[in-house]
Amino acid sequence: MELPFFTGMATGAGLIIAIGAQNAFVLTQGIRKQHRFVVALICTFCDALLISAGVAGMGSLIEQSPKLLGIAAGMGALFLFFYGLKSLFSAFQAGQRLHESEVGIVSRKQVILTTLAITLLNPHVYLDTVVLLGGISATYEGAGRLLFGGGAMTMSCIWFFTLAYGSTLLAPLFKKTITWRILNGAIFLVMWSIAYKLLAYTGIVQVLQQQFL
Repeated sequence: MELPFFTGMATGAGLIIAIGAQNAFVLTQGIRKQHRFVVALICTFCDALLISAGVAGMGSLIEQSPKLLGIAAGMGALFLFFYGLKSLFSAFQAGQRLHESEVGIVSRKQVILTTLAITLLNPHVYLDTVVLLGGISATYEGAGRLLFGGGAMTMSCIWFFTLAYGSTLLAPLFKKTITWRILNGAIFLVMWSIAYKLLAYTGIVQVLQQQFL
C-alpha cells in the first residue's frame, strides 16, 4: 500500500471519530443489538458514495487548475488546523462523555429512516467528504488520489462496523471523560500533522521558514 492510502485513512478517522449524533446513534443501536448491520452498512455506504463524489468530481475539477489546487490545499489545511484545535480544547473540557439515547426505535424501517436522516441531513458530512476529502485528494495524482479515497472509505467501514458490533465493550469506556480526552488528543495530532503537510505542499511552510528562520 502507498502513503496516500494511509493518509486517507488517518484523515477519514479524524473526521469520522468524533462525538456526534451519528456515532451516538450507531453506538446506542449496537448496545441494544437492534439492526446493527443495517445501521453500519447505511453509514458506510453513504460515506463511500460522498467520498467517491468528492474524489471523482471535486478532485478532478481542482486538479485541472494549479490555482484551485493551491486554494483547496490551503483551505483544507485551515479547516484541519481549526478542527484539530477544537479537538484539543475538547480534550481539556470537563464532563465530556457519551449519553445513551432513551428513544426506543425498534422497527427496521424506523432505524433505516433515522440513520439516513442523521447521516444525510447533517451539513458537515458534505463539507467533510465531498469538499474537504475531495479537495485533499486532488493533491495526489492518478492512482494516488484513488488510494487516498480508498483509505478514507476503508476507515469509514472499519469504524462504523467496529462501533456497531464492539459497542458492548466500547460503551463503558466512552462513558468516561478520560477516554474522550485521549481520543480528542489523538485527533488533534493527526489533524495538525496533515495540515502541516498540506501547507508544505502549497509552499506556505517554506515562505514562513524564509521569513522567520
